Amino acid sequence: MALPKFVKIVEVGPRDGLQNEKTIVSAAVKVALIDGLAATGLRTVESGAFVSPKWVPQMADTAEVLAGIKPRPGVAYPVLVPNLKGFEGALASGAKEIAVFGAASEAFSQKNINCSIAESLERFAPVIEAAKSHGIKVRGYVSCVLGCPYQGDVPVSEVVRVSQALADMGCYEVSLGDTIGVGTPGKARTMASAVADAIGLERTAIHFHDTYGQALANILACLEIGVSTLDSAVAGLGGCPYAKGASGNVATEDVVYMLNGLGVETGVNLDLLAAVGRVISEALDRPPASKVALAMAAKLADLG
Repeated sequence: MALPKFVKIVEVGPRDGLQNEKTIVSAAVKVALIDGLAATGLRTVESGAFVSPKWVPQMADTAEVLAGIKPRPGVAYPVLVPNLKGFEGALASGAKEIAVFGAASEAFSQKNINCSIAESLERFAPVIEAAKSHGIKVRGYVSCVLGCPYQGDVPVSEVVRVSQALADMGCYEVSLGDTIGVGTPGKARTMASAVADAIGLERTAIHFHDTYGQALANILACLEIGVSTLDSAVAGLGGCPYAKGASGNVATEDVVYMLNGLGVETGVNLDLLAAVGRVISEALDRPPASKVALAMAAKLADLG
């Protein structure tokens, strides 16, 4: 099957990655991380979340972080918002793009955001309408598209239903998240294909965690059906606090290395990216979760 000539990478490390890291990092470190990522050629860098600091303390300084970023032309800096209060915070901080998040699993929705899937979608409607009225783009996230830590299997029909609802409300793109990283290539392809049939390939994005080492294979399986937008986190930041043993997002370095080898363009400089990953990993006092980053570091050490 023909692969896309260009793949858009949505870098989620500064938000989805850091929010699940136990070590709290300062606003200055986050600003340096975001500016560094934007300098690599990435065109979308998720930069924070306007959520309750009680539940997500790592994101408490998002307004300060946005104020400190040096915006690059052509780079988007979306932020996550759960409700109208969050949207108001994003608007006051000058955000030009937001994201809303739901789940394909009823059990996960209840445990994670304390409401049903239907209730979560009802909450998003006024947020998306408000964003439209201010000319702010909205992206949608769907969690647990390939499995849930509470209910196990998640029907593809539910993933399609929630994705369709978000698209109908006005999300320009819907990111399909294997939150606990249990998916395998065949299931990932089937799920993404079903969603793409419903909302269009151009609005379908993928977001895989690497808990069982399947993320790159899952990505390739979806690229083969024409999906050309994917999420990843520098240094493999993050994880899922609701699933024991769930490792972080697939590492951006590993994704770029694979795509380079396939002849697929990303516009991202891998050397610069790996350097950014090393810096944030040092700030977290742990090595990068990226195999490519570790191999590149070992090679540099040998040359040194």
